[in-house]
Amino acid sequence: MLTQIINGKILTPQGWLADGSVLIEDGKILEVTNCDLAVVGARLVDARGMYIVPGGIEIHVHGGGGRDFMEGTEDAFRVAINAHMLHGTTSIFPTLSSSTIPMIQAAAATTEKLMAEKDSPVLGLHLEGHYFNMKMAGGQIPENIKNPDPEEYIPLLEETHCIKRWDAAPELPGAIQFGKYVTSKGILAAVGHTQAEYEDILTAYEAGYKHATHFYNAMPGFHKKHEYKYEGTVESIYLIDDMTVEVVADGIHVPPTILRLVYKVKGVERTCLITDALACAASDSKVAFDPRVIIEDGVCKLADRSALAGSIATMDRLVRTMVQKAEIPLADAIRMTSETPARIMGVYDRKGSLQKGKDADIVLYDRDLQVRAVWAMGKIVEGTNKIETKEG
Repeated sequence: MLTQIINGKILTPQGWLADGSVLIEDGKILEVTNCDLAVVGARLVDARGMYIVPGGIEIHVHGGGGRDFMEGTEDAFRVAINAHMLHGTTSIFPTLSSSTIPMIQAAAATTEKLMAEKDSPVLGLHLEGHYFNMKMAGGQIPENIKNPDPEEYIPLLEETHCIKRWDAAPELPGAIQFGKYVTSKGILAAVGHTQAEYEDILTAYEAGYKHATHFYNAMPGFHKKHEYKYEGTVESIYLIDDMTVEVVADGIHVPPTILRLVYKVKGVERTCLITDALACAASDSKVAFDPRVIIEDGVCKLADRSALAGSIATMDRLVRTMVQKAEIPLADAIRMTSETPARIMGVYDRKGSLQKGKDADIVLYDRDLQVRAVWAMGKIVEGTNKIETKEG
């Protein structure tokens, strides 16, 4: 059925459109217009002056609603995905922490099954590890970490087709070969959990690593060795203009001042927001999937408090943090949850902005930046419809 959202402030690629309307049908955006006259026969949604924006695209998330993607089951996936969709996520790349090959195979099978469903929010699988620097393991499971092994990753990528991103520490033996191979398969290679310095990062970039995993976390900044000073991974990534970054914008993983610095240096076009959320996000659960993890001060930590281990954030919290704490314009915060991740993951042709012909993934935020309604592929997400609708 035709749906028309009227009387809202619409974020378009050209900027805000006041008092316009969005027409959606059969999962697609039919029109975005500055005219809010009711269309005969349409289901009318009155936004009452609220913000009509593109749905959030989550490219780094481990779970939610009490379930973790490492479980690999269809039930775990559906619970976690639905939990995040209630908070403004309309497309998702489920993420595995450093895992064994059988765990990856199980999650890949579930991902491929869900991707095959009509109007699925699942766009692919993200592997965070397991080829990481052990000294920067952080919340990763250490017994799963190892150097890149072509006898492992080549057969895996021959048998699966849903892996869209794979993170690694570029200074490891075999990491450059790994980066070249995965990018030849159309997979985004990202640097993470690393001690890389400038030459490592530059070599990695030239080998195909174009993105930085949870920027500032699990990577060194400017540091000393004896009496001399060296650039860290952070500064090296800043120096390579075209490298994109993601930040855990919960206000804790990266403080608001640094969120503002990333925005200032990398800009909207090269910065996207992620939750890096664990199973306990969007849930009343106080237990993480990993028994080593505790929840304290609004974030997940290793129990010995040696490292952060993930967040309990949701997409709407990222937006509020960027606007209310980092003092970044709302339009730019929204673009970093939609347009930029869509571009990074190669899906901007159909996702990431409110434009005619694109998928009808839409979020309605009120003036306090609370989610009032979510449409994914033109269908209202059950539990989010907090506004009045009527037949036109």
